[in-house]
Amino acid sequence: MFNYFIMSNPIQNLYPAGVWKNFLSICEIPHPSGHVENLRNFLTDFGRKLSLETIVDKTGNVIIRKPATKGMENCVGVILQAHMDMVPQKNNATQHDFVKDPIKPYIDNGWVTADGTTLGADNGIGMATALAVLEDNTLIHGPIETLFTVDEETGMYGAIGLDGDLINGRILLNMDSEQEGELYVGCAGGVNMTASFQYKEDSEVPEGDVAVAISLTGLKGGHSGLDIILGRANANKLMFRFLKHAVKDFEARLSYVDGGTLRNAIPREASAIITIPGEIVEDILEEVSYYQDIFQDEFRGIEENIVFEAKVVELPKTLIPEEVQDDIINSVVGCFNGVVRMFPDMPSIVETSSNLAIVKSTEGMTEVVFLIRSLNEEQKFFLASSLESVFTLGGAKVEFDGSYPGWDPNVNSPILKLMKDVYEKDFNKEPEVVVIHAGLECGIIGSNVPGLDMISFGPTIKHPHSPDEKVNIDSVEKFWKFTTDILANIPNQ
Repeated sequence: MFNYFIMSNPIQNLYPAGVWKNFLSICEIPHPSGHVENLRNFLTDFGRKLSLETIVDKTGNVIIRKPATKGMENCVGVILQAHMDMVPQKNNATQHDFVKDPIKPYIDNGWVTADGTTLGADNGIGMATALAVLEDNTLIHGPIETLFTVDEETGMYGAIGLDGDLINGRILLNMDSEQEGELYVGCAGGVNMTASFQYKEDSEVPEGDVAVAISLTGLKGGHSGLDIILGRANANKLMFRFLKHAVKDFEARLSYVDGGTLRNAIPREASAIITIPGEIVEDILEEVSYYQDIFQDEFRGIEENIVFEAKVVELPKTLIPEEVQDDIINSVVGCFNGVVRMFPDMPSIVETSSNLAIVKSTEGMTEVVFLIRSLNEEQKFFLASSLESVFTLGGAKVEFDGSYPGWDPNVNSPILKLMKDVYEKDFNKEPEVVVIHAGLECGIIGSNVPGLDMISFGPTIKHPHSPDEKVNIDSVEKFWKFTTDILANIPNQ
């Protein structure tokens, strides 16, 4: 079944064949964050079948070394780096288990995408390209290491745990950027924040109350670094805006809320269960419809498919205590979400932002999760402190984890000059040198392996971290040519 799917898929006929063959193999192996064991086994088997030195470090990262071609032995060693995990996002109507089910990619008008789920081109195309380099013995190159890191999407844990003593190369080519023709020389750092409200649930629902389930769907979501500048709707923000209105004007009580799934994805969907006095049920249903019109109008030209709806359901067994409910709602409504500040040196680039990623109620607790990003470490921690203040005032326990540094640009980088020259020669135009607001592993890997000369680049991928994710076919061909020409032109040590 595995080989038949690859051989019968039209994607196999695309160029470069080695990249697309490997990408189809990766799609066949479920690999969401935290579940990369089978993909790691595939990578290690891949290296060993080629009789290449293959190492799995204590964190679970995979390193595969390929010797230089004849005459290139004295070149500076190059590390081709990509991460193993993908973001598991799907449309509400899509039936898919990311831990068990393969991704089914298909061609759509010059792009490769998936049906109702994330594609995993972030970072599957980077991995597939590195693997194609390993198995192609017609290429000219110096010493090569491929470094495949674990769980980048959930906290850069593979990069953080990397044993720098295992790395021999001095040039790092991170293959995790998403716009062909751009060379990334810096990125934002980040930190996770979790605010926890703990309580003993009320077991009595007010007499005469009726339960209403509210759902918000159809939002675009997207990458909380790359897409935060687009002003897309945050499902948690919109839901809590309505919940405050429902509590204030309709005597609503909150039983449950669930919005967002990943810290680094803009939440696309949210749901809640409230109770209200039975005599005003029709009023609240009409108010939900009215708010749908408000949301659609406010996000016209940005969000085309906002659906905000409500229906009467069975009464819940418990409610969040009223005073805690109010604290949660006020904290979420009052917190900052989105772009905070642009980068003064490059005004088109976001410097600092927050993503109100997840709000979820479980038994006796509601958790609110943020990912805070900034190119400036001081601004990162200032925003974190500001959000901490809001939720501490609301009575929450606030914790931080997963802090990682940004990557300071080096405009005098030798590999940057080489790559600019190669790109101009290959495509008769200059590449754009940029800094990205999203997190890349370069800064962390650079701290574990001091002295690396680093660049991040990649093919064009649109809407990563959302079910609309797609990769441009022509850009993958250019990415392959660029990568192999860089390797052929690496200087001697």
